[in-house]
Amino acid sequence: MNLRPIKYQWAYDLYNQAVANTWFPHEIALGEDLEDWKKMTDDEKHAVTFLMSFFNPSELIVNRTLALGVYPYLKAPETHLYLAKQMWEEANHCQAFEYVLETFPVDRAAIFKWHLDKPAIKVKEDFVTNYLSRLANDRLDINSPEGKKDFVRNLVAYNVIMEGIWFYSGFMVALSFRQRKLLRNFGSMIDWVVRDESLHLKFGINLILTILEENPDIVTPEFSQEIRQMIIDGVAMENSYNQAMFPHGILGLNADYVNQYVQYVADRRLEELGFTPHFKVSNPAKWMAAAMDTLELVNFFEAQNTNYEVNSLANKKSETQN
Repeated sequence: MNLRPIKYQWAYDLYNQAVANTWFPHEIALGEDLEDWKKMTDDEKHAVTFLMSFFNPSELIVNRTLALGVYPYLKAPETHLYLAKQMWEEANHCQAFEYVLETFPVDRAAIFKWHLDKPAIKVKEDFVTNYLSRLANDRLDINSPEGKKDFVRNLVAYNVIMEGIWFYSGFMVALSFRQRKLLRNFGSMIDWVVRDESLHLKFGINLILTILEENPDIVTPEFSQEIRQMIIDGVAMENSYNQAMFPHGILGLNADYVNQYVQYVADRRLEELGFTPHFKVSNPAKWMAAAMDTLELVNFFEAQNTNYEVNSLANKKSETQN
């Protein structure tokens, strides 16, 4: 229960970076995007609301996964620090997406039900909750090889597939509107969500690799192939989801375009886990490179939030001096 000496410095560093990234949804003037909303086509509005119907409950699913399927199985205090901040961030994202639905003139009750009624959304939720239930309902023997494998499976399902592929697919769609000079403040919100999620992804990947390094007995060819196939199956689910999001396509964006980006991102996740790429496609949205370079993000709020980073650094210096 002692934080020091710190064993996993990467976890503590990510915690401090997460604290520095703190932001609050209602600082963003979403009301300014209403004029853009009025000019958008029905298919464009459908894409935005379809995204929100998945993102809003998904943030709570991730929170439940962290609380019941990850936090109880870890012992290092520095990992607990980071997970506590991540859980706060997931709740903050949920509030952010609720704020979007409060601001735009949409049928919120209907949109909230989509994740239950739309097969393309429900199958993704069921995929993640299936892995979570194995950890939350039946306590794992985390010291057994099979228990460790189940833990890694859960990490891959929620962190690599849900947060690292499905969420990034949605980020690209959301930010594509700003590329066309629409919903700029909504785009700013997504920038800050991306900044959080990039750390979530980094933490999850580091955690998976650390577990595999410390438990080489579970790294068998069969288990490796299972994990690789999980990611490939996750791409197939996202392809169906994007077909439902873009039944007709919109200007400069359709399901095929987004799905190629999904395949590109999935290959990056496979490489981060030590696999070779599977899809071997080029990035169709090269403009996303700047948006994904989250640690170098400019201040999209026009100086509103720089105080968080500055105050965090000042506090860190004060701790060092003390």
